[in-house]
Amino acid sequence: MDQQFAKDIVEGLSAAKKRLSSKYFYDAVGSKIFQEIMNMPEYYLTDSEFEILSLQGKQIIEAVHFKQPFNIIELGAGDGFKTFKLLEYLVKTKIDFHYVPIDISQGAMDSLLEKLHQKLPKLSIHPRVGDYFKILNNENINTDIPSLLLFLGSNIGNYSNLDAVRLLQLFGAGMKKNDKLLLGVDLMKNPRTIQYAYDDLHGITKRFNINLLLRINRELEGDFKVDDFDFYCHYSPITGEVRSYLISLRKQTVCLKKVSKSFNFDYNELIWTELSKKYALEDIESLAENSGFKVEKHFLDCKHYFTDTLLIK
Repeated sequence: MDQQFAKDIVEGLSAAKKRLSSKYFYDAVGSKIFQEIMNMPEYYLTDSEFEILSLQGKQIIEAVHFKQPFNIIELGAGDGFKTFKLLEYLVKTKIDFHYVPIDISQGAMDSLLEKLHQKLPKLSIHPRVGDYFKILNNENINTDIPSLLLFLGSNIGNYSNLDAVRLLQLFGAGMKKNDKLLLGVDLMKNPRTIQYAYDDLHGITKRFNINLLLRINRELEGDFKVDDFDFYCHYSPITGEVRSYLISLRKQTVCLKKVSKSFNFDYNELIWTELSKKYALEDIESLAENSGFKVEKHFLDCKHYFTDTLLIK
């Protein structure tokens, strides 16, 4: 049993306002469902960032302005789908660099390495599996060559304002003086566009959320009856926040045998599962300033839905 998973689940379901961390969505089943989400026509985020990294790789590297060689350190590399075009550009133009993907999952890393060895056999890869803060603090700050950190996919949107500042400060603590950070950020836009992306008519996002209850059942011997829960999400164009919830459809008690705990749910009680914050460009400027960074340049897709923003420490 994963002790941290168990601890977080018990704490979240014991809270006055129940919550479950979105980081636990991504077990093997959840990761496959998320691939379905990324393939939905309504889910614009993947295509928007892919466009930026595909068409503006040259401009990004010119703006980074490193003398060769340098490192590209990707924090939470995953399947490397979006990054591939940027790496391909660098390899084809024979720029001297090393790619350092970091991911907590050995399985995800093995899959990424197999793919890159086939498609970019000349790529210099130095993979790391583990916590990226530890790796940055133990390795990056002790290297002699500059590094471009990548934190893509609008992962910053899963953090509250205060937590986002703390996260960037932790990144900064593991960066050398001239290192830079390319931050993927989803932008505020037509509220309907955002609502359709997170509350799809296909029910895929609902399955993604419900799968977390199934994971709890599997790993903690829970007895969640998934038909007794529904999914709801809401986007506020004022705050820029998408908030996702599971809703208990009746009064019920759920038992988790492995941790010997029971939790009572009221009729229509909510479990908060995810925050997905959208930013205005001026919000990104403020976030950077409060975190000890400065914005060098925003790289936007053609619809101005998304930005990969270059920050310097």
